[in-house]
Amino acid sequence: MKAVLKIVGINNSTDVRKAQQAISSNTGVIASEISVSKKEVTIIYNESYVKLDDIIDSIEALGYIII
Repeated sequence: MKAVLKIVGINNSTDVRKAQQAISSNTGVIASEISVSKKEVTIIYNESYVKLDDIIDSIEALGYIII
């Protein structure tokens, strides 16, 4: 599965690194890319192992907002 999400609060490389770590900590995430300029995160994942809501929860736990 592929998901493109709008993310609020990503402003620099430190934010990107923290969000990437949270995303990749979910078993089943294959790849992810964050665009600071677009305020988007693209995630490719195997929905047999992880639900999109779980990935979103791991990002929001850091204080970022998915819209």
